Amino acid sequence: MAIYRLLQNSPLGPEEIAILTDAYERTLRALNLVDRNDPITEMVARKVIELAQRGVREAKQLSALTIKELGVE
Repeated sequence: MAIYRLLQNSPLGPEEIAILTDAYERTLRALNLVDRNDPITEMVARKVIELAQRGVREAKQLSALTIKELGVE
């Protein structure tokens, strides 16, 4: 999955990674993205990580903001 590959060498701890992967999975479910090889899933992963870097720390909020910022509401 895209997010796991992107976070592979990340300095983040297990708790932060769990939040990001939760947000990623929530977002994929909300967008009905089943094929984890779809290029859109990498866009989702990158946006989740970007939002977390901006200070968003809650999975549900990360997911909602990811959907909003990708313009797929």
